[in-house]
Amino acid sequence: MSWASQSDLNIAFVGAGAQGAAIGADFVKAGRHVTFIEQWPDHVDAMNADGLKVNFPSRSIHANVCAKHLCQVAEIRERFDLIFVVVKAYDTSWTCQLIEPVLAPDGLVVGVQNGMTQHAIASVVGAERTVGAVFDMASNMFEPGISNRQNDHDTSWFAVGALHPANRERVETIAELLRASGRVEVSDDIRSAKWMKLIVNAAQLVPSAILGLPFAEAVRVDGMAEVMRAAGYEAMRAAQADGASIVPILGMPPTTTNDLERYVDEIFDEVFKTFMMPDTLTTVLQDWRKGRRGEVLDINGHVVKTLEAAGQSAPVNRRVVELARSIERGMLAAQPSNGALFAA
Repeated sequence: MSWASQSDLNIAFVGAGAQGAAIGADFVKAGRHVTFIEQWPDHVDAMNADGLKVNFPSRSIHANVCAKHLCQVAEIRERFDLIFVVVKAYDTSWTCQLIEPVLAPDGLVVGVQNGMTQHAIASVVGAERTVGAVFDMASNMFEPGISNRQNDHDTSWFAVGALHPANRERVETIAELLRASGRVEVSDDIRSAKWMKLIVNAAQLVPSAILGLPFAEAVRVDGMAEVMRAAGYEAMRAAQADGASIVPILGMPPTTTNDLERYVDEIFDEVFKTFMMPDTLTTVLQDWRKGRRGEVLDINGHVVKTLEAAGQSAPVNRRVVELARSIERGMLAAQPSNGALFAA
């Protein structure tokens, strides 16, 4: 299959939740051939019956889409040139095993996810067919067929990078496709870029969810800003221990500081300023409110695991994991008073 024309590419989005649906709808509106594959049955039925609606802060779009249930993947006879995987990090391996038979021999899989999922993707489809991605945009979905996107295109950001250098040119094509949905950069060190994003996720996503509050409120709870930043500092140490380089993300200029903690503060503040709305619920808190587990082990748990492998400790992230797992097991409620438990 030639990648000379974007319009000829056969594209699938596996995971059509809040983020996947919102990005995929932009692709459809741009005239791309897209199939949505999703595990929420009511959502699939709603998309096929009434289309997909995406609400932005000041506008809405509607797209007529083709959606498939997971159980229908075995019935698909076509092959996809490009598959965007937009599922939870912990669902990556089995999802890739499910879709590998419908990936074209020279097709690529793009993991638009939190966490270091590029390794899980590559373990199934091969590094030569894997593209890593980093993104920042806030969306939520509580009704089938409707994604509520809190960042319009000007405040949505993506970076993509090939695991295999031979795919650099095709990654440029992927970047151009994604520009239908936001600002996009091509990274020559996507592994480091994903670590930089994991640092800010470790600081913000789970700690704020533990308080049961939107991030903008949680960060103002007494002592929580310090806890969050400390979690980010540990995550930066983990990134360094894993051999990652400090690279700019979120459209920020290259850092001019050698102070690792100061750089963590810079990306923490950029996310707060540009990508978080006053009522933004992090993806982890959304999952908990839906009765689902969050990506705790793939974010803060990965920091703990990485530092322990390097003979170092991560007491703040370990405490984040302990409290979050207690919430997921029903032993603790997500509530503002949990802020005091970080000092316990």
